[in-house]
Amino acid sequence: MNTGLLLRNIGRWLLLLALQIVVLDNVYLGGYANLVIYVLFILMLPTGMNKNLLLLLAFGSGLLVDVFNNMLGFHAVACTAVAFMRAVFADRMLTKDEPVVIDTPSIFSVGNQQYVGYLTLMLGVYNLLYFSFEVFDFGDLWRILLLSVLSTLADIVLVLLYQFVFLRGNERPNTKSSLS
Repeated sequence: MNTGLLLRNIGRWLLLLALQIVVLDNVYLGGYANLVIYVLFILMLPTGMNKNLLLLLAFGSGLLVDVFNNMLGFHAVACTAVAFMRAVFADRMLTKDEPVVIDTPSIFSVGNQQYVGYLTLMLGVYNLLYFSFEVFDFGDLWRILLLSVLSTLADIVLVLLYQFVFLRGNERPNTKSSLS
């Protein structure tokens, strides 16, 4: 990973964590949705990244959000599961098993359908796990599913809005580089 990409990812991590902790954790949507943006950091890391480092970064990010929200590890577990799923499915979903590394997976570098499908799966897994732990009563399965679906839809809109607003022009085109 080159220095510019490393600095961009560190900046993105700090920005997304700050947005999550300072702004989004204080937004109340009537109890019907929970806005999550910090997971985007994990989803936008290069596709050829070391899997162990990816899991460690996801766990640490989730744990930081848990600490600031006085939670019991719900974010850490859900974010680590997303990183595991990303490690398994990102190549298949984003690159169609072609030997390329996408430095910054986004709607601009991948394409609309592929990226929205990727976001839907990853954020859906995150929200389903998070609300399963938060509600922790399978008698409320419909409530867990409703909260997960509504939160996933809200998160997809938030992520796409973030990408249209914050991605600089040089991150939009030609972010693919081949592996050798």
